[in-house]
Amino acid sequence: MRICVALSVMVALPAVAAPPPGASSCAGCHGGGGMPVLAGQPAEAIVAAMLGYKAGQGSPTVMDRIARGFTEAEIRAIAAWVSAPR
Repeated sequence: MRICVALSVMVALPAVAAPPPGASSCAGCHGGGGMPVLAGQPAEAIVAAMLGYKAGQGSPTVMDRIARGFTEAEIRAIAAWVSAPR
């Protein structure tokens, strides 16, 4: 009986999506402490910024080098994950 209750509780809990490759490192700088916090920001704004960095637009930062390592599909997946409120 206890196992059935435990399993039903586990099934009822929402699953936490695993970060796409590359996304977990974003929180190191963008979780606060001087850099813009990405959680809660519109994903499309993050995509636009990352694609701009990838294209070499704006002032050179570490982000232009980071963005070049991702495809547009990967950038979109990362933006969706990092923009989700935590």
